[in-house]
Amino acid sequence: MAIRLLPTSLVNRIAAGEVIERPGAVVKELVENAIDAGASRIEITLADGGRTLIAVTDNGAGMDASDLELAVERHATSKLPGDDLVDIRSLGFRGEALPSIGAVSRLSLTSRARGAEAAWRLDIEAGDKHGPVPAALSGGALAGGTRIEVRDLFYATPARLKFLKAERTERGHAIDAVNRLAMAHPGIAFRLGDGERTYLDYPASGGDLPGARLERLGAIMGRDFAANALAIEAEREGLVLTGYAGVPTLNRGTARAQYLFVNARPVRDRLLNGAVRGAYADFLARDRHPLIALFLEVPPESVDINVHPAKAEVRFREPGLVRGLIVGALKHALAGAGHRASTTVADYALGALKPAGGTAPYRHHAGAAPRGLAEAAARYQAPAQEPYGAVLPGLGAPTAAMAAADEPGEAGEDFPLGAARAQLHETYIIAQTKDGIVIVDQHAAHERLVYERMKKALANGGVARQGLLMPEVVELDEAGASRLAARAEDLAELGLTLEAFGPGAVVVRETPALLGEVDVQGLVRDLADELAELGDAFSLKEKLEDVCSTMACHGSIRAGRRLNAPEMNALLREMEVTPHSGQCNHGRPTYVELKLADIEKLFGRR
Repeated sequence: MAIRLLPTSLVNRIAAGEVIERPGAVVKELVENAIDAGASRIEITLADGGRTLIAVTDNGAGMDASDLELAVERHATSKLPGDDLVDIRSLGFRGEALPSIGAVSRLSLTSRARGAEAAWRLDIEAGDKHGPVPAALSGGALAGGTRIEVRDLFYATPARLKFLKAERTERGHAIDAVNRLAMAHPGIAFRLGDGERTYLDYPASGGDLPGARLERLGAIMGRDFAANALAIEAEREGLVLTGYAGVPTLNRGTARAQYLFVNARPVRDRLLNGAVRGAYADFLARDRHPLIALFLEVPPESVDINVHPAKAEVRFREPGLVRGLIVGALKHALAGAGHRASTTVADYALGALKPAGGTAPYRHHAGAAPRGLAEAAARYQAPAQEPYGAVLPGLGAPTAAMAAADEPGEAGEDFPLGAARAQLHETYIIAQTKDGIVIVDQHAAHERLVYERMKKALANGGVARQGLLMPEVVELDEAGASRLAARAEDLAELGLTLEAFGPGAVVVRETPALLGEVDVQGLVRDLADELAELGDAFSLKEKLEDVCSTMACHGSIRAGRRLNAPEMNALLREMEVTPHSGQCNHGRPTYVELKLADIEKLFGRR
């Protein structure tokens, strides 16, 4: 078959397939153009999820007749002042959006250049151009602006219509595209509706940029995020990172609430997912994900934004530098959070304590209070009077500051976590603060404390060991025993000394001193499972968090152990000076704080 050049109309439809996969992609391209045009207000109207109508109106710079004609030509752009494809300082550039949209729909552009007396209109139907002609732009009081209407999307390529989803699904993709752009541009007002119903309406946020940005993020990601966000600020070698990250106890079951912006451009990048997992590895189980919105500013020459037709992906010149910046900034912010936990934990607890028959005022959130809290609070148990061991495993003897809270009275209430007043069901510690109460999950809290002590000991040369009076043999399957024996040297640094004992067993001779008395059988079997899940293609030092977490869990105060007042207060004081003690190693909260004012509302006192 002879080689031939394809007609321009067909070339445009092929190009449209790369850029325009669904109505949401059209919305994204048109809204980006409006932002680049300097608009301060953008309105989007969708009909039938964008199939039959997509209209985007802005109050930007606008265009005259000659600009309109060029705007719909392939690879014509105002976003590339020179010929350097790397020097891109706008949300463009690929130069294919408008001609691609016009190739598969009925496209109409009406625009008036800012300060001009007249507006102009240009129509394209399946690639055929008509105009420009003089026109009236709705909203005649505007100094300038543009309205673009896309009707009957994919009517020129009916096969593509078969791949579109239900109206609600397609509208959801469009809303997501606008939300991402709105996060990066809080100074612009956005509105999206279908002519009858408004789905989002964000006024322009005033004030300084950080405050405006958090206000916009709260409107999109939820008030819980705004209330529990840690500010991120970092700079390294010309790269500037800002944004917000949620505390670990505010988490979700997917990574959908993680957003990365590069030079104000929303992108989806696996680099972010890996960096976030690394930064939160100490605080969340593998199936939980934090809420993140990060804004990275990089020199244009350090990033390639043209690697994807829809500009959804970027390529960094130094990805290692970017990843290190993100991980370091997140870890610094998390360290600065101290023992802070999400406010949603207290919100859910108050909802759970609502009298029967009432409607809980708060929704359940991931990272909510421990199960059984409502039942535990309903049945009071006085503090144990007989000590159960003078010192808790993993904790030193109480300091002078700790001892002050051991005495009855109000002295201990000055501490952030208050003074212990009771233990419920040998699982939860009840402490009284100056303006409320704190409920602590003793096992989750102590697990975090032991874990942080193990990390500190490792950094100082290794975890101290305690020899077993009688070495203990643990029987496993052959593969599990082999995995443990292969890691024996690394495990010894963690204070666990073991060696192979036949084809399907190991013998344990020493355990970490920090763990105190430990169930050796359970610990070793859990470690074998942990190593199996992690796989063999890593050094144990790369996965110390996972292994230490498993060990810490076995060395912690178990639910069901009775504590006396000095032991409970020692735990509270240690939590206050230990980083990240607001959540256990799996992202669950270690304590719930209830303000007296909220408790009084439960009983109608306020």
